[in-house]
Amino acid sequence: QVQLVESGGGLVQAGGSLRLSCAASGRTFSRYCMGWFRQAPGKEREFVATITWRGDRIYYADSVKGRFTISRDNAKNTVYLQMNSLKPEDTAVYYCAADDDIAPSLDSGAYDYWGQGTQVTVSS
Repeated sequence: QVQLVESGGGLVQAGGSLRLSCAASGRTFSRYCMGWFRQAPGKEREFVATITWRGDRIYYADSVKGRFTISRDNAKNTVYLQMNSLKPEDTAVYYCAADDDIAPSLDSGAYDYWGQGTQVTVSS
């Protein structure tokens, strides 16, 4: 079992920045691919970013490419999502997830463990 706890969400004006953190506990965190997903009201959960356990492969959704950066610190069992140039359409609940696989996935169904989510609201 892996327990994931997100933090760092909040209210920010358009153009601002936030850094989300996801602290993991339980089984060996460093072996998992980690992903960030988000879900806006009335919409399906969507992929945001993912990173392999070594950090050597990273993928982003086109909608956040160039604005968001995913990173991880295996010594701290934490994955981060730095979000810059935020837009109102980034407003959503953001979830981190862990996937017990070598290859990163953009599919939420591939992830085995999920956090409870953290709200990000971007005002115009």
